[in-house]
Amino acid sequence: MADTSTPIEQIPVRVFGGPTALFEYGGLRFLTDPTFDAPREYHVPRGQLTKTEPAAAAPADLGRVDVVLLSHDEHPDNLDESGRALLAEVPLTLTTPGGGQRLGAGAKGLADWESVDLDRACGGTITVTAVPALHGPGTREEVEPFTGQVVGFVLAGQDLPTVYVSGDNASLGLVKEIADRFGPVDTAILFAGAPRFTQLFDGALIVLDSAQAADAANILGARRVVPVHYDSWGHFTEGRDELVAAFTAAGLLDRLDLGHRG
Repeated sequence: MADTSTPIEQIPVRVFGGPTALFEYGGLRFLTDPTFDAPREYHVPRGQLTKTEPAAAAPADLGRVDVVLLSHDEHPDNLDESGRALLAEVPLTLTTPGGGQRLGAGAKGLADWESVDLDRACGGTITVTAVPALHGPGTREEVEPFTGQVVGFVLAGQDLPTVYVSGDNASLGLVKEIADRFGPVDTAILFAGAPRFTQLFDGALIVLDSAQAADAANILGARRVVPVHYDSWGHFTEGRDELVAAFTAAGLLDRLDLGHRG
C-alpha cells in the first residue's frame, strides 16, 4: 500500500462528464477520451447508446491540449463527433494499435507495455507507457471481437508522481499486473460506472463497478482516485452515490476525489 502519511502536491484534474478529464502533468496538458457532443442517441452495432447530459465545458474552453490519451476510438461514449474534431487540433493522440491506424496523422498506437517519451519544456521527459485493459469479462480472444482493443496508460517522470489512467477496463487481474510494475501510484483516474448490456456477455460488467474501483485503489496503493465514466450516459448503472458508498465501505473514502467539474 502507498504511504499516505506524507502529503505531496496533487496534480489538478478537471472532469467534464463521461470518460473525459483534463490534467496538467510535468508541464504538459493531457485530455482523456474526449466526448463533448450534446445529449443524443448513437446507433451502434448491438443497439444504441444514449448521452443524457452535456459536458461541463466545450472544447473551446479547455485551453491548450498537448496530448490526448484515448482508450479506444470505436465507441462514441469514448470518442464522439466533437472529440474527433478536437483530435485534429491536438499534436499527439496516444491510443490502441488499431486506433493509431484508423485515426491517421497525429495518432500513435501503442502496444501493451510500449512506452513513448515526451519532452518537457523545462527539460527532461515524461514517459507514457501503454498498459493492458479488457473491455469485458474473459480473455482478449473472447472480449475483443465484441468490444475491440482498449488501452490504459501510466505516466511517470523524474520528480513527478505516477499517474494511472485505466481506460475502459473490467479486469482487476490486469490492474494487479500494472500495480506489480508501477505501484504504488499517486493518482489513479479510474473508469467506472458498471456499464452492462443484456445482449453482451450475458449482462456481465464491461468496465469496473464501484466496489471493483475501490478494490483497484487498494491493489494500486493509490493515494488518490479520480473516478470518471460514471455519469452522463444511460448505460452506466452506478454513479456518484455508489462510488462514495463503495469507498466508504472499503475504508478508502479519504482517497476518493470526485475532481473539479468543468
